[in-house]
Amino acid sequence: MAQLNDANTSLAVLIDADNANSAIVDGLLAEVAKLGVASVKRIYGDWTTPNLGQWKQVLLENSIQPIQQFRYTTGKNATDSAMIIDAMDLLYTKNFGGFCLVSSDSDFTKLAARLRESGCRVYGFGEQKTPRPFVSACDRFIYTEVFSAKFENQQTATTTRLNTKELRGDTSLLRLIRSSIEACSDEEGWASLGPVGSFMTKTANDFDPRNYSYSKLSELLKAIGLFDIERRDTHIYIRDAKKKISPKQESKTS
Repeated sequence: MAQLNDANTSLAVLIDADNANSAIVDGLLAEVAKLGVASVKRIYGDWTTPNLGQWKQVLLENSIQPIQQFRYTTGKNATDSAMIIDAMDLLYTKNFGGFCLVSSDSDFTKLAARLRESGCRVYGFGEQKTPRPFVSACDRFIYTEVFSAKFENQQTATTTRLNTKELRGDTSLLRLIRSSIEACSDEEGWASLGPVGSFMTKTANDFDPRNYSYSKLSELLKAIGLFDIERRDTHIYIRDAKKKISPKQESKTS
């Protein structure tokens, strides 16, 4: 099985043009490059319809191969079937360690599960409206809102970010962070940031600090203000501020 974030992993990027916006392409391909090598880039849709016109220039600039799929009848999406068939054909070549499925459509839930059963990693990309079953079926799911121009502006306009009070009010986020630190920590409660981040994405496959308008996990933790952060050489270590006194030390002082 391909390893997570292996720079040499061959990936197949399959895009559902009916359920993705052309504005995300630059950010999408940059994200895919962090996960492996996009050996195949295909996008599916009925290119005879005017609503897909926004994609045409983008495809030329990024060498994405358009796959034509006519709509056989009104109200039925033949694009999904074409993309699923292609994915299975690519799977059987055994040339790919992972698949990037770009869609907000729950119809790809079974496909994601089938690809994972065959030992491939599956990275999902879709809007936050994506149904939970498809999100859960992927090894990791990245919300495409983080690729938009609006998000880029938020990196410098800190007033648009969730403030400390709002972040502390997100109990599920705090629970995820604390349980991940606990799982990766030493006896004094310190844990290296890298393993903590990996544990978080394994536990919640759609976790991404960019969902909270922070580009890095360390920035998000600092904003929350409930965790000790310490840099040691080139590594960052974190600890739940509640863990400053170990149980043994606490018993001695009581």
